Amino acid sequence: MGGSTLITGVEQPVAEYIASLPPTETGVHARLRAETTRMPQAVMQVSREQGLFMQLLLQATGARRTLEIGVFTGYSTLITAEALPADGHILACDVSEEWTAIARRYWQEAGVAHKIDLRIAPALQTLDALLAAGEAGSFDFAFIDADKGNHAAYYERCLQLLRPGGLIALDNALWHGRVADPSNHEPDTLSLDALNRFVATDPRVDASLIACGDGLHLARKR
Repeated sequence: MGGSTLITGVEQPVAEYIASLPPTETGVHARLRAETTRMPQAVMQVSREQGLFMQLLLQATGARRTLEIGVFTGYSTLITAEALPADGHILACDVSEEWTAIARRYWQEAGVAHKIDLRIAPALQTLDALLAAGEAGSFDFAFIDADKGNHAAYYERCLQLLRPGGLIALDNALWHGRVADPSNHEPDTLSLDALNRFVATDPRVDASLIACGDGLHLARKR
């Protein structure tokens, strides 16, 4: 989730400066962002800056098999697919045929559709099926950006599915700063705050919460 210059806790001129740096979005990326921006749910789109950071993480870790929980119109899936090697593979989970139909068009145009296995079903159902099929420990990276109340459940499944040394990126960890407001008792805010605190002390991972986009909580499986 995040607009092109959304960086929680960073003043707007600084965010705009970061957004002004190369590379500039062109071609398929720019068209996908433009189409999504016209949608009422546009704030759910990952920012360009966060996309670039995730690509760097994928390349630095040598990821080949990834999970994506929450696709929307497919920008994060697109940049992930581009960062993976030729034989890389993404298993992407979403429940919306309407939104992912947009994603499929741009994946096809970018020439990365063959890397993406989109499962239209509740993500927990898909993840549990992977575990039942013996896929534990076989993925390198997981990006979680779906219904916030279920992020903790997605985290647990993804942690099982990741290999040692694999990385989970939990989006919206700062939730527009709401997690730092003790007077905010909205269910999603409370769920994300509880998960941040849990991940930060989880002995199974090495974790770091950073102000990228709307907050990314990174957890490396030990």
